[in-house]
Amino acid sequence: MIKVQNLTKHFGAKRAVDDVSFAVERGEVLGFLGPNGAGKSTTMRMITGFLPPTTGSVTVGGHDIVEQPIAAKRLIGYLPENAPAYTDMTVYGFLNFAAEIRGLRGDARVKAVHRAVEMCFLEGVLHQSVDTLSKGYRHRTCFAQSIIHNPDILILDEPTDGLDPNQKHEVRQLIRRMGEKKVIIFSTHILEEVDAACSRAIIIDQGKIVANGTPAELRRKSKWAGAVTLRVNGVVAGAVEEKLKQIRSAQNITTDSTGARVTVTVFPRVAGDGDLTREVIAATSGWQVEELRTEEGRLDEVFRSITLPDTAGTEAKQ
Repeated sequence: MIKVQNLTKHFGAKRAVDDVSFAVERGEVLGFLGPNGAGKSTTMRMITGFLPPTTGSVTVGGHDIVEQPIAAKRLIGYLPENAPAYTDMTVYGFLNFAAEIRGLRGDARVKAVHRAVEMCFLEGVLHQSVDTLSKGYRHRTCFAQSIIHNPDILILDEPTDGLDPNQKHEVRQLIRRMGEKKVIIFSTHILEEVDAACSRAIIIDQGKIVANGTPAELRRKSKWAGAVTLRVNGVVAGAVEEKLKQIRSAQNITTDSTGARVTVTVFPRVAGDGDLTREVIAATSGWQVEELRTEEGRLDEVFRSITLPDTAGTEAKQ
């Protein structure tokens, strides 16, 4: 449904997007992650035809966004950064206007507005002017215009920006439901949203794609992937550490003791190594183990290690 090939964008001497390529199929929710200034919004603006690429191409539903912009944009619902809207309109008037410019008339327009209002929980502010809305409700209103024509493709730039925790949960659930039948790309810097809504994630840094995979695949890149954390009672910290250091699959160990309890994390030589858990269980046989768990890996650590490799290296040594 979306195919991005060798996409590049220059702003003067600055290369904001550098040879980016990826594809997204129907039924995928793609999270677009990266630090501020990484090139996320610029890439999304080129996908929607808002900005022309310097080089490279984007096809949307088989239509080139530069050569066939109208046909491509008919398939897209777009929530831009900062959620712009006509502030002197009421919510109802703005959504009516959005439906009309999308070519909806008569009963189809009425049904489309009602559906968007219901999906975005806007009934209570329907007749307020946009300039009187809170940031969260204004953002919901702009989200509603992006789905007013029930598009096959949604491009959402920071769709939960400015929302309270309950509203964020609602939007993430909505994205997950819609993503079963549509193509959705949304940018975020909130890593918990990857787990909450994404089937796949791309990390972009300094204009380049530096990681691409499912949340589980990205977690397996973490030094925490497959690490074993256990809490032991009645054994001194030195003895615990000495015993666990002998494990073949262990790379390094951290310990923290409180009274008679020692909490230990054993990191594997190879991330995700399933042998480590079995070896820890065997090594601690006969001890009073109060808790033992295998870590899945941490997305925040993966993100930092990729986008701030020097910092991640320092953290690993600590």
